[in-house]
Amino acid sequence: MLVVENLIKQYGDLMAVDNISFEASQGTVFGLLGPNGAGKSTAINCISGLLKATSGRIRVAGFDVQKEGKKARKSLGVVPQELALYEDLPAIDNLRFWGKAYGMRGAELQSRVQDVLAHIGLGDRAGDLPKTFSGGMKRRLNFGCGIVHRPAVMLLDEPTVGVDPQSRERLFEMVEAERNNGTCVLYTTHYMEEAERLCDSVAIIDHGKLISQGTVAELRAQLGARDVLQLSGEFPQASTELAVKNLVESGLSDLEMISQEETSITLTLTSGSQHLPAIFSTLSDAGGKVSETNLRSPNLETLFLLLTGKELRE
Repeated sequence: MLVVENLIKQYGDLMAVDNISFEASQGTVFGLLGPNGAGKSTAINCISGLLKATSGRIRVAGFDVQKEGKKARKSLGVVPQELALYEDLPAIDNLRFWGKAYGMRGAELQSRVQDVLAHIGLGDRAGDLPKTFSGGMKRRLNFGCGIVHRPAVMLLDEPTVGVDPQSRERLFEMVEAERNNGTCVLYTTHYMEEAERLCDSVAIIDHGKLISQGTVAELRAQLGARDVLQLSGEFPQASTELAVKNLVESGLSDLEMISQEETSITLTLTSGSQHLPAIFSTLSDAGGKVSETNLRSPNLETLFLLLTGKELRE
C-alpha cells in the first residue's frame, strides 16, 4: 500500500534523509521513530509530495508519487505536525473544505462530515471556531480533516504533540479505528510508548539513516533480556573502562557500556538488579562515585539507547 525505496533528500551538504526503504501494508500501523531532527518529517513531506525527493521511489496505493502525483495524493490523508486548520472557519466548514478539496460533494460530503464529527468527538462543537478550542480539540479536528475523504493511506506526523492525556487517548482510539477499517497508517513519533501501543511494524531513524526495522517483537528481541542501567556521578574514563572490562572477565559476559561521560555511564546487561552490588563495588574501586541509579527493563526506548548510545528525546 505504501512503498518507499532508497529515499534520499539532500539540502546541499546536509543529508536529511539518507537512503531509507520500508513498506507498510493495508490495515496496519507502521511507526517511523526517531528524535526531533532525525528526518521523520522530511520523509513524510516527500511521501506526500510537498517535497521532491533527491532520489528514490515512493508509491502510494500503487501510484508513483513523482510520476502520478495527483492520483497518489488523492489516496493520501495527511495530518501534519503543524495544525492545518482555518481558525476563523467553523469546525464543520473546515471538514467540508477538505472534503471538497478531494472532490466530495452533496449528500455524500454532508453525511461524511457528520460521521467524522461524531468520530472525533466534536459533534456538539460543529459550529464553533477552532480558535476557541483546546489544543487537544484542535488536534482531533486536524485528524478529522485528514480522514474526511476516506484515504487509503494516512500520514500522521507527531499527532499527539502538546495534547492532554484524555485527548491523546482519544487520538489513539481514532488511529486504531482507521487501521481496523483497512487504512494503511504511517505514524511518526518520538514517544516509544505510543509505538509500542499502536504500531504493527517499526523503523527507527536517526540522522536521516534507518538504523533498525521490524515488528515490535522483533525489535525487542534485538535487545533480548538485557536491562539498561544508567548511573550518574563521577566516572574517570580510563579507570571506568578498565572496571567494566574486569566485570566482563569476572563473569558478566554480556555487560556492555554503550555510553560514557565524566558524569554518567550507561550499561546493558541481563538481570541488572542482581549485579548492582558487584558493579558498584568495582566502580568504586576504580575511583568512580555513583550518586543516582536508573535501571530499566527492555523496551523500544532502551533499544534506541542501545543502537545509538543516546536517549530518544535528546
